[in-house]
Amino acid sequence: MTQPQFFATPGYGPWMLENRHYQQAVRIGDRVEISGQGGWDDQLTFPESLDEEIVRAFDNVERTLATAGATWRDVVSVDSFHVSDSPDVLSEAHGPVMIEQLRKRMGDRSPIWTVLGVATLAAPKMRVEIRVTAVVGRS
Repeated sequence: MTQPQFFATPGYGPWMLENRHYQQAVRIGDRVEISGQGGWDDQLTFPESLDEEIVRAFDNVERTLATAGATWRDVVSVDSFHVSDSPDVLSEAHGPVMIEQLRKRMGDRSPIWTVLGVATLAAPKMRVEIRVTAVVGRS
C-alpha cells in the first residue's frame, strides 16, 4: 500500500502547519487531495476585489497542486465555497470569474464541480475557498 505524502505550500503553508496544525495537500499514489485554498497572499491578507480574490484562490490551488506533483490538467473534481446571502451563489458576483478561471486553467477538460453557498469561511475577510482532487497522469 502506498503511504500518504503530505505537503505544505511554499509561502503560507509552513505557517498553516505550525499555527493551524494542518497540511495543504496529501498524495497517495496518483491521487492528490488539497485542503481548501482561499484568495490570500503569503501574509494571509485578502484583496478588496472579489474577482482578484477568486483569481488568487485559483493561483493558490495551482501552487498547492504543484507541491504534490500535480497540475490543473490533472484535476477531476472541484468544490467551491462562497460566502453569499443570495440563494443564487453563482450570480453575477462569483460565477463569471469562477467559470473563466476553470476554462483558462483546464482548457477543454471539464471537472465535476460542487458549488456551496455558506455563511462564513475560516478567515473574517474570506469570501471564496476552492478544494480540488486530482489524479496525476490522467490527462
